[in-house]
Formats: sequence, structure tokens, C-alpha cells
Amino acid sequence: MSFNFNDIKKLFIRKPKNTLEGTENSEQPTNDSEAAHIPDKLAEKCEKCGQIVLSAEMEENFNVCPKCGHYKKMTARARIGMCAENFSELFADVEGKDILDFPGYAEKIAALREKTGEKEGVVCGTGEIGGVQCAIFSMDYRFLMGSMGHAVGEKIARTFEYATEHKLPVVGFVLSGGARMQEGIVSLMQMAKTSAAVAKHGEAGLLYVAVLTDPTTGGVSASFAFDADIILAEKGALIGFAGPRVIEQTIRQKLPEGFQRAELLQEKGFVDRICERKDMKETLAAILKLHCAEVSE
Repeated sequence: MSFNFNDIKKLFIRKPKNTLEGTENSEQPTNDSEAAHIPDKLAEKCEKCGQIVLSAEMEENFNVCPKCGHYKKMTARARIGMCAENFSELFADVEGKDILDFPGYAEKIAALREKTGEKEGVVCGTGEIGGVQCAIFSMDYRFLMGSMGHAVGEKIARTFEYATEHKLPVVGFVLSGGARMQEGIVSLMQMAKTSAAVAKHGEAGLLYVAVLTDPTTGGVSASFAFDADIILAEKGALIGFAGPRVIEQTIRQKLPEGFQRAELLQEKGFVDRICERKDMKETLAAILKLHCAEVSE
């Protein structure tokens, strides 16, 4: 998308009108319907390089900074919309609860629901990728960094159970800070629950593709994230169990450059492929079509 100076001037530099200037021979609209629409957020600052980027340009580039290539975090529904068509949500009524009466947890959950419009940290459903029907789940960083409480675990487990029953492959966009500490052992139990559901799905001869995004850590990385048949990752994604700062403080050593990043995990064989966002839909479609062809034979 290209803009000339006059376009930028009109968008950024608008001289306010006042009664002293008068309205005769002025360009001021006579009513609200004629007023020019100014986007709420016209431009944004890249959190890595600090360059100002037009929001429209960032969106067209799949939320990847065109200046430095930094991958901006995406909401759960934006990820689904980037790759899938005809999405139909499942298990939207499953909500987290303050099981342990953790101080301030209920208020935090209520505030996040109002702010994000989501009831929990994962969106699940069915849709088509490259014309192939599949089950999909996508985790949302805005909801306690996609941490896995009992509701998140329940929704993901149900997604695999639904996919097993209807003989569907599963595509999961994984993002998480780990198990949700406010739910204690109940949260940790979701590691076994989700892994069991994935195992039954695999025993039925069905495909599970995980897309690991930044960050994929803690109990999620130790369960369903790495249970996948094919593991893709986004460029530069932090992937591991404990974070690098925790490890450094524990072993009292400086970790090497790129430690726990997607590129190193691919080198060590933990990740099958690093996939750029612009290629994600095409890559997933190719994998699903290949799987469906093998299943039908």
C-alpha cells in the first residue's frame, strides 16, 4: 500500500475549525454524515525496531513488520481467519471459574472477558483449510497469555474428542505461558487430559498439526503442543518448558544466543518446519490434502 504526502497530510494533520474562522467558503462538512472518517489507529510502532508502520500495511503483511520482519502477536480469531474458511465455533459456553477462590482471580477474569470479548483463552471449532474440513483450536495471548486453566483444557480436549468422533484432522495454533497458577493442581491436570484426548485421536488414524507460536511454554509445551504428528513453528517463536531467564537464574550461566527459539528447535529435530505467516494457509492446506489422500486410499 502506498501513500503520497497529501494523503498523509490529510490523515495526520487536520486543522480544527472554529466559529471565528467562519464556515462560508470553508471545506467543513455541513453534517456528521459528510465528515471524513479517520481510523481509530492509523499507525503503530513496531515493538522490536521502533519504526512507525501504517496499521493497514501491517495487516496486509499478516501482522509482520515490513521494516524488520518482527512477528506481532495475533488474536485467536485473527489466526483462524488467516487460514480457515467457513469457521463454526464449538464449546463457546465453556467458561473458567474461580475454583480455588484465588484472591482477585474472579475479578481479573471478568475484566478480561469484557476487554477481549472472549470467554476464555482458546477458541475452538470446525472450518475448512484449502477445502479440507478440519477441527481447529487457537489460543489467545490477550487472555492471561493463553495460560491453560481447566476451561482451556476442557475445550481443547473436547475438540479432539469431537474430531475423533467425526473423523476430522485437527489444526492447533498454540500460544501459552503455561499452566494457570490461579487454578493450582486443577490446571496441571489438563496436561494429562489433553494428551489423552490427542492420543485417542491419533489411535483412530487421524492427523494433528500443531503450529507453535510465540510463546509456547510450560505445561502446554509439555503436553498437547508436542503431541502433534507434524509440528510447524513461526519464525523466532520462544518454545520450551521453563523460560530462559528462569533457566539462567537456576544454573547461573548465560544461555547461548537463540536458545529456545524455533530455529534452534528445528535444528535439533523438535520442530519439523518453520513456516512464514504468508505461507501458513498454503502449507496447512498441502499437509491436510496429502493426509486426506492417504486416508482415502
